[in-house]
Amino acid sequence: MEFRDFKNIHEMLSHTVERYPGRDAYRTILDNGSMESVSWTEFAEHVRRVGKSLIALGVGKGDKANIVSYSCYRWVLTDVALAAIGSVTVGIYHSLLAKDIGYIVKHSDAVLAFAEDPSQVAKLQEIRAEIPAIRKVVLFKGTPPPGDDWVLSYEEFLDLGKDVTDEALDARIADVEAADVAAIVYTSGTTGIPKGAVLTHDNITFTAQSVFGSTQIEDEDHAFLFLPLAHIFARTCVFSALFAGSTTTVARGIDTVAEDFKTARPHWFPSVPRIYEKVHTKIISGARAKGGIALKLFNWACRVGDRVSDHLLAKEPVPFATRLQYAIATKLVFSKVQAALGGRVRWCISGAAPLDPSIGKFFHAAGVLIVEGIGMTENTSFTNLNRYDNYRFGWVGPTGPGIEQKTADDGEVLYRGRNIMREYYKMPAETAETLTEDGWQHTGDLGAIDAEGFLKITGRKKDLIVTAGGKNVAPSAIEGLVATSPYISQVCVIGDRRKYLTALITVDEPNIRAYAAEHGIAGNTLDELLASEGVKALIQSVVDEKNTHFASFETIKKFRLLEEFSIENGMLTPTLKVKRNVAMERFADLIDGMYTED
Repeated sequence: MEFRDFKNIHEMLSHTVERYPGRDAYRTILDNGSMESVSWTEFAEHVRRVGKSLIALGVGKGDKANIVSYSCYRWVLTDVALAAIGSVTVGIYHSLLAKDIGYIVKHSDAVLAFAEDPSQVAKLQEIRAEIPAIRKVVLFKGTPPPGDDWVLSYEEFLDLGKDVTDEALDARIADVEAADVAAIVYTSGTTGIPKGAVLTHDNITFTAQSVFGSTQIEDEDHAFLFLPLAHIFARTCVFSALFAGSTTTVARGIDTVAEDFKTARPHWFPSVPRIYEKVHTKIISGARAKGGIALKLFNWACRVGDRVSDHLLAKEPVPFATRLQYAIATKLVFSKVQAALGGRVRWCISGAAPLDPSIGKFFHAAGVLIVEGIGMTENTSFTNLNRYDNYRFGWVGPTGPGIEQKTADDGEVLYRGRNIMREYYKMPAETAETLTEDGWQHTGDLGAIDAEGFLKITGRKKDLIVTAGGKNVAPSAIEGLVATSPYISQVCVIGDRRKYLTALITVDEPNIRAYAAEHGIAGNTLDELLASEGVKALIQSVVDEKNTHFASFETIKKFRLLEEFSIENGMLTPTLKVKRNVAMERFADLIDGMYTED
């Protein structure tokens, strides 16, 4: 494909406004379930107004501003306005604790902060003495604390720019070049302190076009956003929709996503595997709870859908009889799955972590195509993606247009292209370890590339488990398969330099309680249920069945049951990945016990 060399993000926005001036750009779902929208022309005007207010606050070219908020229209607006005047957005997960927010605020050298609501302002006030460079905090919604002029409402903020001239704003916009920094995106800190990936305007405008060239974004498509914009995966999808001129509907919050799907009625959306896993578990559990004829019908539909999926994956015609059965299965069963996603989803993206192939196959059978891809903060969250008309489950697809890939002698995957970050902010040693002099990025992923350019990830160099017997094991594949059970929530496989693999397993509490009630297993609290022999036997049966899919040295020999890992208890990153190093430290005694009890 041919790339347009935009001078900056604002020029990319102007290109879209010229093509689709009256089309809805963003839609916001209100608390009463109705929606309000802004056109691309209105959005561009809003960007100018915010840009003027930023100038009035003295935010200069290259100055950094933090955004501590869940995704919302004002997040997108503020981000694009900061980029327009040559300033730099530094997003911060709204779920982080004050001390973790403080690290990013200080390390990024931010001079301004935007906060979602008073609860996020309270976190900033808690660390106010440690972040003296922050001149003001601007609230996206809510009222500032009385008597505190450090905090402004968004309306007060917008009023600040009324005396800034169009000429002054246009001069700032014209001064922004493709090589200038647009964002510093901090990694989620799975294996250590977060690192700030420095992304330029060219990184973002190039990647938006490469994504567009890899997807099936049709004219007048609607996208749906519920992922946190502090994650570059969500931002890249938003910028891709901006380039395409798609309408993006923003969810009210993570707790209302199920309802908001029906209101938004998207044609496509991005998500992380955890969401697909939870939906899959809910569907399976619901069918089992109904039992009887309903369960038999569900199982029959799944078998029919699976046959259709096999034909499509093999790129061969679906036999007439099977098509007829599938039409019946869709009307009676799969239409409900599709309706839960708004009723008109053609495809969706899975990224940020591996998606178990069985989950992708299940949704495909139900008429919902999940195209899995891969990317990292360091490469603007996009390198590979399965195509709408050329896909495989368990693979992350070929590279996007304009991106090169190769594997090193040890199997590590490397990339080169205009999507690769400039550097880690204030971390020259880490930058040198990641970027080669000739532009290749070391990913830390292990993989294999076939003759068609499809990439299969086989593990992570740092996560790779080497058993005492010298066997190399990639734990993510094992964890993903075991977690497909409706009774299991999360899995953390252990075994580096040990004689066999063990696991820390958290359970799906509602399904475990339902199972316990059905089978007469005593226990009022979750701890009592986890300690019961009946629940242990259930999970053992799941582990035994999943073990049949692996070689002997890859099987889980023992496990311990725990309450669910969460961001709040420090066991998950904001992108919902288990912090393996934290788990090994916090549960060292439990882990050691699985090896010493012999």
